[in-house]
Amino acid sequence: MALRAKQFDVARQLASEALKSNRTDRNAVMMLAHALIGQGRKDEAITPLERAVRRNDDPEIETLLGHALCGAQRTSDGIAQLRRTAARRPPYLPAFQELAGQIANTGAVGEAVEIMEKALALAPASIDLHLDLGRMHVRNNNRGEARRVLAAARATAPGRTDILTELAWAELLDGAYTEAADTYRHALGLRPDDTLSRANLAICLMEMGERKGGEAALRSVLRGRPHMLGRTALAMATSSHGRFFFRPSAAAKFLERESERAATP
Repeated sequence: MALRAKQFDVARQLASEALKSNRTDRNAVMMLAHALIGQGRKDEAITPLERAVRRNDDPEIETLLGHALCGAQRTSDGIAQLRRTAARRPPYLPAFQELAGQIANTGAVGEAVEIMEKALALAPASIDLHLDLGRMHVRNNNRGEARRVLAAARATAPGRTDILTELAWAELLDGAYTEAADTYRHALGLRPDDTLSRANLAICLMEMGERKGGEAALRSVLRGRPHMLGRTALAMATSSHGRFFFRPSAAAKFLERESERAATP
């Protein structure tokens, strides 16, 4: 519960107390490592995880160790660990996902795509693997293939907003603004408070020439959320049918003034 609530210090203390009673408690080691990683202390999570790996044949612990090693700037060690875990049979799919993500972070996005494709060959029914493969295609600037993979995932799991937003982003990047707007609307119907999707919908609308609709969407994003000013101003500025303001205060004044006017009967 402490980990889910992101109370990492509490979780660390509880896990440490449990380990005093039983140094080989697998769950306590995992909780301690997750808490340390959550606190940004990945280097401290490595030692207990390495001990646990020596004691247990456990791919989940190995994958977390690989993550911690990469996070502690020991990328080559972390990737080597993740490769060993991904070579296991039966396959442990999160190891492939972690490996692909870490390799993509080094700039080798093409190799990361290949890793996800190998994972899908082992588990073709996994929607999560399809989603991650689509994301990798986007990172590799292969928007057409990303749309194909993500559209197939959407057809299988139409109620997953994470798939919808990734598909919409690929469509937006590919210049398919009408399709992206429809996909974002579907996602927002399932999760109306997704401000990022609403801001991206605004970009689509403005690119489609629907400036008023786009600006209305941006006003709803900004309303009560001053921290979203940068995102809304960027959305206006980057659209070919948008507006550019030299000062953030001018953008805020425009959106707030128009918001108040729209709210006036």
